[in-house]
Amino acid sequence: MVMRKGAIAVALLFLVLLAAFPLKMTIADAAAAETKTYVYDHAGVLNSEQAGRLEAMAKAYGAKRQTDIIIVTTKNAEKTDVQKLTEDFYDAQAPGFDKPHGNAVILTLDMNNREVYLAGFYKAEQYLDDRRLDKIRTKLTPDLSSGRYELAFEKYIKTAYKYMGIRPGVNPDNILFNLWFQLATSLGIAGLIVGAMAYRSGGRVTVHRRTYEDTSASRVISKRDQYIHTTTTKQKIPKNKGGGSGGGRGGGGITGGGHSHSGSRGSF
Repeated sequence: MVMRKGAIAVALLFLVLLAAFPLKMTIADAAAAETKTYVYDHAGVLNSEQAGRLEAMAKAYGAKRQTDIIIVTTKNAEKTDVQKLTEDFYDAQAPGFDKPHGNAVILTLDMNNREVYLAGFYKAEQYLDDRRLDKIRTKLTPDLSSGRYELAFEKYIKTAYKYMGIRPGVNPDNILFNLWFQLATSLGIAGLIVGAMAYRSGGRVTVHRRTYEDTSASRVISKRDQYIHTTTTKQKIPKNKGGGSGGGRGGGGITGGGHSHSGSRGSF
């Protein structure tokens, strides 16, 4: 009887520990999310109210896409390349949803060289490829050039959130056209299939041109081919110098820590 009571006590203790462990982990994860920073305004382009609004927005929108949306501004007194600044920040700060160096998109604003760089890591690298990051950068560059930094960062957060909800390979700014095109293509294919089935269901036609043709009385009267001339023109195709608004160039790469990413850079 004593042994049975001891076994029951051990089992109950095990169940309590098992229930408490995930609760502890959940509390720890929640605490980490609360202490995580999304806006690093080292250049001081935002006031405290603006930084607070952007912090809350980045946290809310990023959680829905399971991707940290990060903003970094710097005076960059050392004049380090803006792409390297972004890569070093990712390696050192270890931003990433749910785990260190996980899903993240980072905007780095270099106030010294007047350049901006966007980089997508892991899930964001897939959904925010170089072209999509180019589109985002093009949207916010006019506001950066005019000093409307909060507005530019709002566009960055909202557009990154929007694009990450659209499957890769689709033009994110023409989603309605893509839907109509896919619908029209599907209806066209269905129409061809139904037409082919209807044609075959009517039986085969056995009458053709030779049915009523008298081959003994039919012949070609005359035949004539006349070659005039051929004209060939050459036109030089200009090379694409790349970039959207702001003279963009470059793309993604790999950080010093070995993390692959998409990228877009340009001046403002």
